[in-house]
Amino acid sequence: MAQKIIVRGGRPLKGRVRVSGAKNAALAILCGAILAEESIVLDNIPNISDVQHIIQAITYLGARVVWRKDDALSVSVSALKSRKAPYELVKKLRASNLLLGPVLARCGEVRIPLPGGCNIGIRPMDLHFKGLSALGAQVTIERGYIWARAPRLYGAQIYLDFPSVGATENIMMAACLAEGQTLIENAAKEPEVVDLANFLNGIGARIFGAGTDVIRIEGVKELGRRIHYSVIPDRIEAGTFMVAAAATGGKVKIEGVIPRHIQPLTAKLREIGVEVVEGEDVLCVKRTQELRPVNIKTMPYPGFPTDMQSQVIALLTVASGTSVVVENIYENRFQVAQELRRMGAKIKVEGRAAIVEGVPQLCGAQVRATDLRAGAALVIAGLIAEEETEVNGAELIYRGYKDFERKLAGLGADIRTFTVAGEKDVAGKEKK
Repeated sequence: MAQKIIVRGGRPLKGRVRVSGAKNAALAILCGAILAEESIVLDNIPNISDVQHIIQAITYLGARVVWRKDDALSVSVSALKSRKAPYELVKKLRASNLLLGPVLARCGEVRIPLPGGCNIGIRPMDLHFKGLSALGAQVTIERGYIWARAPRLYGAQIYLDFPSVGATENIMMAACLAEGQTLIENAAKEPEVVDLANFLNGIGARIFGAGTDVIRIEGVKELGRRIHYSVIPDRIEAGTFMVAAAATGGKVKIEGVIPRHIQPLTAKLREIGVEVVEGEDVLCVKRTQELRPVNIKTMPYPGFPTDMQSQVIALLTVASGTSVVVENIYENRFQVAQELRRMGAKIKVEGRAAIVEGVPQLCGAQVRATDLRAGAALVIAGLIAEEETEVNGAELIYRGYKDFERKLAGLGADIRTFTVAGEKDVAGKEKK
């Protein structure tokens, strides 16, 4: 359902906010749950639209998923009743491609539609295909579907030309039930990859080296342990609230985080002139001085995350000086620049670089979210703009943020949501 968010700027964010579970970790772990022979319980699963879509997909394949209280759910997959995921269920998110590895490993065959998701650039599947083929699968594309077949998977040594998170996760899941040892070289190091590996080890896998550039998987015959597993906090949600606090000149305590996961952003915020104090599982963010310009290059973890690029650009639009942001992951990630220019920002895009010249003040305007993170960035821009900002396409934001506007309202933001049925306040009640 189409939604929009109305923001009136000028209020510094103050207070405390708790971060939800990591979207990207939850999606991968829910796909990995297909490998589990016994029922499992997952905690800290964010009830967001992307999670709902992947639950619908694995339920169609044969999983039984029951929501419990406090962002917890149980999953049991005694048997898969289908090896083909329908287009209408998986077209909405990129993470549907993570069904390839586990369904192939468990059933010997899988058909998945070519995945959808945010329009942020070309995200080819060639590394996924290369890895699964090395394990012994025959992979083809037929009439818009990826079709992978392998009566038996065998361990292999696989070098990834790029440390793709999705390819690393798909290969790792498939290799859990392969015969022999698999090595993934130049593997992705993201915390979400480590979280998936920890979950898989919990149900009986033998994965070593997750978080380094070489992951070793010793294949096992089955993954039959019961487990109660908690997903890591969402580092991108934490980062988004950090930037929002800095942008508004506020003081916010962000709880339930793992500070080392967001260290690249913390370093840049300090360079910009923002005070960040780290605790064991909290971050306190405070801005007491004028924002300074910085240069940023997005890189695979532990580099600066591409998923924080749009939000930081929104912050830099009001920094004193000129910043340069280079996007090395997705070529279409600067679509947010055009929308920020509607609010008075001075941004020039040259290839993979955005040159941001700070202005004294943004002005409220009607803008449109072009992707999930761009939507969050436009809300941040609205929080610091004069007068009112209308962010259309806000349904994209709820793909990755649970209770986004409610959490901001709890910090003092003047923010409302609208749906097709009419305006709603942050409590979700219809206004008259």
